[in-house]
Amino acid sequence: MANVLFQVENHIGYVTVNRPDVLNCFNYDTLFELQEIVHAISLNQDVHVVIFTGAGSKAFSAGADLKERKTLSETETKRNVKAIRDVFNSIALLPQPTIAAVNGYALGGGFEWLLSCDFAIAAQGVSMGLTETSWAIIPGAGGTQRLPRLIGEMKAKELIFTAKKLSAEEALDLGIVLKVVHQDELIPACQQFAAEMMKNGPVAIKQAKYAITRGINTDLQTGLEIEAKAYELTIPTEDRLEALNAFSERRKPKFSGK
Repeated sequence: MANVLFQVENHIGYVTVNRPDVLNCFNYDTLFELQEIVHAISLNQDVHVVIFTGAGSKAFSAGADLKERKTLSETETKRNVKAIRDVFNSIALLPQPTIAAVNGYALGGGFEWLLSCDFAIAAQGVSMGLTETSWAIIPGAGGTQRLPRLIGEMKAKELIFTAKKLSAEEALDLGIVLKVVHQDELIPACQQFAAEMMKNGPVAIKQAKYAITRGINTDLQTGLEIEAKAYELTIPTEDRLEALNAFSERRKPKFSGK
């Protein structure tokens, strides 16, 4: 049975870590499969938005597979840490918007997976946090870098140094998740949000994401130059002309992603 499931429906890619019996923890084989799927998505023009989630209702992901970690040599442990860091970087750099459907525990590496997505929508009652220091390690898959950029340095230090677990509602207040919904409404809420984005030009969405992601950690002038280059790529597209024609014809545009 595959550790990671992938399907495309109505231009939405669904990626599910499929290890519910171990709270969707990441072992090396799972990371390898996830990396291959993420790479394929990056090249798939038919996928306009990606929803990531975990199988079952207990966990989004509880992070690294500690049972596997206990059996690994120091070299193998470094290999696994690099693999999880690399795959989350690949998710963060996907051209398509990404949504984490947080259906249960999102702890340690599972929380870092959430942070690598553009958006997170969480089910009521879930628990999440960077708990690594309680295991005498630190977040090693982007947590020490992405969380401070999202919520500020002091609050991120508090959460990491104390290994505090947050409720979905607390994460909402901090801006870590976009909204909190009932468990039964989680995937429909993600689909509705995806549909709102997909009303707009696919190329424009990708270029807007590129400009924000690449520019946010640079100085303003460099960011403006990145924005200008991203804008230029939208000018010769068929979708831009379709939007202008639709406006003049008083109808909704039909975007092709070209």
